[in-house]
Amino acid sequence: MKQDKACNCSAGSSGIATANRPNRLKLFVTLGIGFAVWLFLYLVLQRVANSLTYDVFRLEPSSHLGSSVAFFLYDAPKVILLLAMVVFAVGIIRSFFTAERTRQILAGKRQIVGNVLAGGLGVVTPFCSCSAVPLFIGFVEAGVPLGVTFTFLIAAPMINEVALVLLIGLFGFRIGLIYVATGLAIAIVAGWVIGKLKMEKYIEGWVSEIQMAQASATAPNMTIEDRIRYGLNAVRDIVSKVWPYVLIGIGVGAAIHGYVPAGVLARFMGEGAWWSVPAAVLIGVPMYSNAAGIVPVVQALIEKGAALGTALAFMMAVIGLSLPETLILRRVLKWQLIAVFLGVVAIGITIVGFLFNAIL
Repeated sequence: MKQDKACNCSAGSSGIATANRPNRLKLFVTLGIGFAVWLFLYLVLQRVANSLTYDVFRLEPSSHLGSSVAFFLYDAPKVILLLAMVVFAVGIIRSFFTAERTRQILAGKRQIVGNVLAGGLGVVTPFCSCSAVPLFIGFVEAGVPLGVTFTFLIAAPMINEVALVLLIGLFGFRIGLIYVATGLAIAIVAGWVIGKLKMEKYIEGWVSEIQMAQASATAPNMTIEDRIRYGLNAVRDIVSKVWPYVLIGIGVGAAIHGYVPAGVLARFMGEGAWWSVPAAVLIGVPMYSNAAGIVPVVQALIEKGAALGTALAFMMAVIGLSLPETLILRRVLKWQLIAVFLGVVAIGITIVGFLFNAIL
């Protein structure tokens, strides 16, 4: 009887596998077709943008309007296509992580090791300003050191897939990789400094009194099909939220590209103006935008004569030190710690801006 039961069980499993095989094949075929369409669209973008601008709309290539329209028609779909591909890949990576698993990895780590791990995890872990408070509380309650927690909170919004794909798409791999490396360095060093200052007393008292529910620290048991669908859902969710910012940002960038004289920005944001980097950081800190909105503007500023270090320092300040996140963190931090957090990160961004201007 035991042998009969084993045989029946095996047959049932085989039936399930056979039933799932057509669905798996359909998913992979659809994915392959989707990638082929993506590649075709990406390769013909420049030709289509030029054809629409100069043949269909009959705009002069040398005109301000023609230059702006060609810039917009090429960059907008290019950035959205790149964004979709990178979000899909990062979404699959994210399917292996949960917030609880991230907390478990970081809990109990020594300062510098924890800072490095937190910086790396911040790049691939979902994060937005609205989740700053629950993430902070969860990390502190799990025993994650304060400096390590801040490294994560700095790295996650500053070095995300949206910023990376926009930078690579608009500036190339070299600038994208430099941004990631320096952004991680700022997050790691700033978190290390905050940890060394021993500022735990400036966490609001009620935070330590919270007993958070212990959730599972393991990622869901997902098949490859589940992870692919997770990535596709990430594309749908993220791209549907950021595409208006992409269009607005590229629209502003196109206007700057076509209409702003090159010499104007060179005088105020060029390498010759030593005060331009700290001024750009001070202007960027109180502003609020996401990467999708600010990167195309930065591209246009650089094209018109702004120094690369100054422009990227401005971008880092806008993305990494957003006003909404600061106000939200006030619920769990006292102003003394918030001031140190803003100051340390702002100084790090300023140093990176000067460094970029000196070597690039």
